[in-house]
Amino acid sequence: MLEDEYPDLDFIDIPTPSAMDRGEFLKLFGGGIFVLFTIGSPFTLKGQIGGGSRLPTDFNAFLRIGEDGKVTGFTGKIEMGQGVVTSLAQMLADELDVPLESVELIMGDTDLCPWDMGTWGSMTTRFFGPPFRNAAAEAKAVLLELAAEDLKLPISRLNVDAGVVFDKRNRKKQVTYAQLAKGKKIEKHIEQQPPVKNFSEFKLVNKPVLRRDAPEKVTGRAKFAGDIRLPGMLYARILRPPAHGAKLTSVDTSAVKDIKEAQVVRDGDLVAVLHKYPDVADKAIAKVKAKYDTPAMDVDDKTIFKHLLSAAKEEEIVASGGNLSEGRKASDSVFEEEYLNSYVAHATIETHTATAQIEEGRITVWASTQSPFGLKDEIAEELGMPSKDVRVITPYVGGGFGGKARNQQGVEAARLTKLTGKPVQVAWTRAEEFFYDSFRPAAVVKITSGITKSGKIALWDYGVYFAGDRGSEHFYDIPHHRTMAHGSGWQGGSGAHPFGTGPWRAPANNTNTFARESQMDIMASEAGMDPLEFRLKNLKNKKMRGVLEAAAKKFNWTPSKAPSGRGYGLACGTDSGTYVAHMAEVKVDKKSGKVLVKRVVCAQDMGLVINPEGAKLQVEGCITMGLGYALTEEVHFKGGEIYDRNFDTYEIPRFSWTPEIETVLIEAEDSPPQGGGEPAIVCMGGLIANAIFDATGARLYQLPMTPERIKDALQRD
Repeated sequence: MLEDEYPDLDFIDIPTPSAMDRGEFLKLFGGGIFVLFTIGSPFTLKGQIGGGSRLPTDFNAFLRIGEDGKVTGFTGKIEMGQGVVTSLAQMLADELDVPLESVELIMGDTDLCPWDMGTWGSMTTRFFGPPFRNAAAEAKAVLLELAAEDLKLPISRLNVDAGVVFDKRNRKKQVTYAQLAKGKKIEKHIEQQPPVKNFSEFKLVNKPVLRRDAPEKVTGRAKFAGDIRLPGMLYARILRPPAHGAKLTSVDTSAVKDIKEAQVVRDGDLVAVLHKYPDVADKAIAKVKAKYDTPAMDVDDKTIFKHLLSAAKEEEIVASGGNLSEGRKASDSVFEEEYLNSYVAHATIETHTATAQIEEGRITVWASTQSPFGLKDEIAEELGMPSKDVRVITPYVGGGFGGKARNQQGVEAARLTKLTGKPVQVAWTRAEEFFYDSFRPAAVVKITSGITKSGKIALWDYGVYFAGDRGSEHFYDIPHHRTMAHGSGWQGGSGAHPFGTGPWRAPANNTNTFARESQMDIMASEAGMDPLEFRLKNLKNKKMRGVLEAAAKKFNWTPSKAPSGRGYGLACGTDSGTYVAHMAEVKVDKKSGKVLVKRVVCAQDMGLVINPEGAKLQVEGCITMGLGYALTEEVHFKGGEIYDRNFDTYEIPRFSWTPEIETVLIEAEDSPPQGGGEPAIVCMGGLIANAIFDATGARLYQLPMTPERIKDALQRD
């Protein structure tokens, strides 16, 4: 069954690499060349990715040069639409000097891939890319040594092209990687790491390449967790509570007996019905009668902000400088504003799904997850099994955005397959997805700022409540400033949130950038200055100035004090090491309150761009997704009861909303590559808010900026 997934590999059931020594590893895989290497810096930085405590001591990542010359790369990262299945292959192929089409990746398989903390934070290229390239450089060095022995030539006489090592003076004297790898078992430690290529030597990196997963996905051949089919597999439907915090007090499953072949499973509070047909399982779960004790909670989507402010007990200074009292004295105008951000769902097209089977005491789970190794640990703990007896395989993931770092569906499938002894698939319904998925936290930002008569910012006192501090620290030149974070962004602390919250694409940064960039435009308008002129006057950061000026040139920005009636807006920010600046043109229907975003320009400085085509696609995806949290996406609730259970009430962006999008990628080949999956989304709230103000003179202080809120703002202003 598993062999069918990787038909081009010699399939071997192996324990996790961390549990093996090098000798055992080589015995298992047989022919071919493996490069094993120890890894240092980025993966052991505390706070970057969990401290690196779970990394194997012997090696972190590896690749295989097959006897047929094919290169297989192994990574614990997963592909969920961000395009790393293409960009990682580009890095590997370029360092090895092999054709891109000869490289394949196996991703997110906990038996075959090195440990990884999970795919999030736009970290794949930044933190996994360097060691992956090092592995390829090491492999090439090993192959050159073998070629020198085979051709009886010094290494200095050799060159490589398309997987062929040849004599620089006589191209006919050559040997292929395939010929060198045949029957060899070579272990190579990194003692003196060969250098990776510099920019001038790249043949594939920094060149636009179409997504290699696109043909599978547009033709429907791509396999997701819900596409797994196993002999005798059962579909599970699980009894769910009516609200978060509700406790099951009684359950009656007797009526399920009327449904032929339906199986009831109860294990503590886990109550499920299983059937070989999913629609029959749906009918069966509807016959289960249950009673719950639901705690009373008065907080709802309107009172949540007052509740959060009252619950904020903890505070942390993120950044500070100067003296706030002096800043207030130096300010000729002072502005005190409050910004609100509602709960937002991930709303991925693919719901949380997992398929599990148990064979000979080992459990295998195919899961839609951003953290396969995290799920492996969760399953082992939940089932009381040794970690080596749990395998997680991650097929393509149909969107994650931080939500699929939670693995409840994988644990549920594993529990049910162990209880029944049969393969089980758990695929959440859309209603379950909206109920159980973690939400981007509701949050409040309070800002007191001040400017001088000349338009210089003298005071900045910033407090963010429950969003988190990512993106909160400003990059402007402000002599007297303080940035405070109150409460945790993900779990809320002290029970502040009535349900689970968690990371949502560029967590916290969307909220913080909305507040900061809105405040910037408020000050610019009061100073009688063009919004771009005001920012540049208060900004020395070269990268930020660079993206602002590049965006202005592409947009053909002409200076004007807002509101100008044009509907122009701008916002800038940083995330994952990347600098972004957006400019937009919007049209506002004052009668209906609806906003049409006509055009968006994004300039992005992300260092060395591995795949410019992929980077542009990510920018376009961020901008499109950002329209949702800016204009419509909002979770309505009362206490632990979620009112939005489908797309009839929770509105995500539609194709008809898509504006004209233009992307400028700053040439920065000498800088290390930075994150690209999230930065372009962080500005969308502030960008559209500022454009609405320029069009109408109405200032919006809460996301999303729904038609009702826009009409209210128009009446207020």
